[in-house]
Amino acid sequence: MREGDWTEARLYDKLDDERVQCYLCAHRCRIGEGKRGICSVRENRGGTLYTLVYGRTVSQHVDPVEKKPLCHFYPGTRAYSIATVGCNFHCQWCQNANISQMPRETGLIVGESASPEQIVAAAKRSGCRSIAYTYTEPTIFFEYAYDTAKLAHEEGLANIYVTNGFMTEAMLEAFDPYLDAANVDLKAFRDETYRQYVGAQLQPVLDSLKKMKELGIWVEVTTLVVPNVNDDEKELRDAARFVAQELGPETPWHVSRFFPGHQMRHVSPTPVATLRRALEIGKEEGLRYIFVGNIPGEANTECHACGELLIRRAGYRILASHVAPGQVCPNCGTPVAGVGLALE
Repeated sequence: MREGDWTEARLYDKLDDERVQCYLCAHRCRIGEGKRGICSVRENRGGTLYTLVYGRTVSQHVDPVEKKPLCHFYPGTRAYSIATVGCNFHCQWCQNANISQMPRETGLIVGESASPEQIVAAAKRSGCRSIAYTYTEPTIFFEYAYDTAKLAHEEGLANIYVTNGFMTEAMLEAFDPYLDAANVDLKAFRDETYRQYVGAQLQPVLDSLKKMKELGIWVEVTTLVVPNVNDDEKELRDAARFVAQELGPETPWHVSRFFPGHQMRHVSPTPVATLRRALEIGKEEGLRYIFVGNIPGEANTECHACGELLIRRAGYRILASHVAPGQVCPNCGTPVAGVGLALE
């Protein structure tokens, strides 16, 4: 439903006294008339919930899919990446706070007009294999992403969420026919850290990760390792163990280096030794594919059975790919987990 420049939201219930309850994300905001939810881009007008960002992109870029980061989903291809303003988190270390926090901090909704049809056409012109909903939290522009993703599938393009994972099961089930892959930020493995630093809770993120795997969405997990916040070895081990045991040892885990930013400019970058230790912890917990991000060098994929080099990378570039047809190791024939890894 459209009314002027407004688009009625999905995934909400009407309550009494012109109030509404949104169940798009796990905040499940109850919103009074004339008010917005925590994301600041969904507004109750006269007892109807509207999304304020439909068709309003604040960013459109062509990125390597490895930048999302996804290392086992059509490696070497490009993703047409879009975002709107807004987020349902307020991470103290956010690298895109100027756009993610704009509606909350200023009330402003900005962006250039771009219909789903225009986004899909631009992705095809750019030679992209997929469309990524990224930079801010894609859950908060669900209606726009959904309509775009549906058209993308009709045109043979895949769809990727780069997300904090704080959506509801209802949202995932609604998007499931069109969502092919997701990189989920597992920002910590302590609920108190989520509450203190991002304004949310841990459990809904864990629930979303398990639901994505259940639905057959290709999932990779990223943990930004922040000094004195989530870099304790026990916490890193707990996170790695959850990924290995609840999502499966084939699930790639990206451990990324923190750099000062937003409200944490006083914190030093993550020591490289901490990231190397996280990599070893992941291996000890049985994870097969672990990647260290935000540092120079190669992030290679190796066969977990025999150690054969399968995909060699430098930064976001694929230098060589040796995955055999059938998506197996050419040396020992062990299957390699992922989507579109072999050049058939």
